Amino acid sequence: MTEILLLICAYLIGSIATAVWVSKGVFGIDIREHGSGNAGATNTFRVLGPKAGTFVMLIDMVKGILAVRLALLVPFYQDPENIVKLVNLQIGLGLAAVIGHIFPIFAGFRGGKGIATVFGMVLAIQPVVALCCVGVFLMILFLTRYVSLSSIVASIALPILVLFIFNERELYYRIFAIAVALMVVLTHQKNIARLINGNESKVPLFKNKRVFRRRKDDDE
Repeated sequence: MTEILLLICAYLIGSIATAVWVSKGVFGIDIREHGSGNAGATNTFRVLGPKAGTFVMLIDMVKGILAVRLALLVPFYQDPENIVKLVNLQIGLGLAAVIGHIFPIFAGFRGGKGIATVFGMVLAIQPVVALCCVGVFLMILFLTRYVSLSSIVASIALPILVLFIFNERELYYRIFAIAVALMVVLTHQKNIARLINGNESKVPLFKNKRVFRRRKDDDE
């Protein structure tokens, strides 16, 4: 029963619609009506610029971290002998948060693709692996300015790191890493097509691209 309540809480944490709330509250638009139509960090970068995109990405990562940390509220899982069960619960909580991000109850079940939230949960479970993936993401982003390509490459790096570099023994974590890479590739098919055709939008890293600004007279 406790685990079910924790999974519900994790889903609700994931349902915090960061991109939607930022776009509506600060810019006066619904991010889902612009760009790719996704309520995630990538589309926020594209439509509202790097400052808003970075903020959304960080908060979405925190959602994954908080969801995983819920497992520590149960004393049973703090016993070193239950480490495998702890990891399994953490993966379940993280996935519940990702589902909440993709289908947020607070935003009409129309969310993003869950990439930042996935990396947040990995950061909470395996910090070194997650930081390596973030490093890959930032390097590709700096070199190409493509957030979508950065997400795809970083996600593919996850199972490579888990299976071959760090040689993670936990079976469910290995399966999870492979599933994440496959999920990201599948959910980015349109982005991949645009990348091949040269039509994918780049993000400005050193300029605050505020396409939509709320003027003072709009509030008066």
